[in-house]
Amino acid sequence: MVGEIFEKNYQYYCDRIAELDFTSIKERLGTESDRDQMKISFIDRDYLVSKKGVTDASGNRPDYMVCVILAKYLLLTPDKSYNDTEWVSFKDFKRASHFTNTNFFSSDTEQVIVKNFSGRVNELSRAGKALGGIDHELRTSYDLAMEFIALPRISLLLLFNEKEEAFPANCSLLFQKHAEFYLDPESLALTSACLAKCLKKTDQNTRRGK
Repeated sequence: MVGEIFEKNYQYYCDRIAELDFTSIKERLGTESDRDQMKISFIDRDYLVSKKGVTDASGNRPDYMVCVILAKYLLLTPDKSYNDTEWVSFKDFKRASHFTNTNFFSSDTEQVIVKNFSGRVNELSRAGKALGGIDHELRTSYDLAMEFIALPRISLLLLFNEKEEAFPANCSLLFQKHAEFYLDPESLALTSACLAKCLKKTDQNTRRGK
């Protein structure tokens, strides 16, 4: 039943994408288009999006969460480019206050990272760099501060402090303020959850020698 719902929603997004003029929106998004398809880099992979669907470099459809994010990214293209690079938390977005599942962002992103990398900050750094993360200099002190380009025009800043005797490890994920013009709160939360998932998977593959 769930699969049928996902497929119905997927086809709905494909139908709406078919109505877009990629040439008119690619500059606002900073993406590349080739007539009837758009090339979008998402975290560590490139995808092609068209009215026929969403595929990775091998021609396979990615998981449903990725498909939704990429579809929303195109369908919610703003009327102009925005460039407010101030780092803010998810709760600072105006529309995030209407996001019904307020615990999703913390539980599926920040807590996932803490659970998998507490006591392993070096491994987190290695996994982050494997995904294209770049060390970020901040005035305040963190054991790790790393910036990721999640999508064109949308970057994320991962802040991580290792556990100490009296304090557990903690993690914060920040967005550039203009991100709210490019994606709705749910899709931004899903994007951060995808990053956490990719960090975990990359670390697991490293430990398995893949």
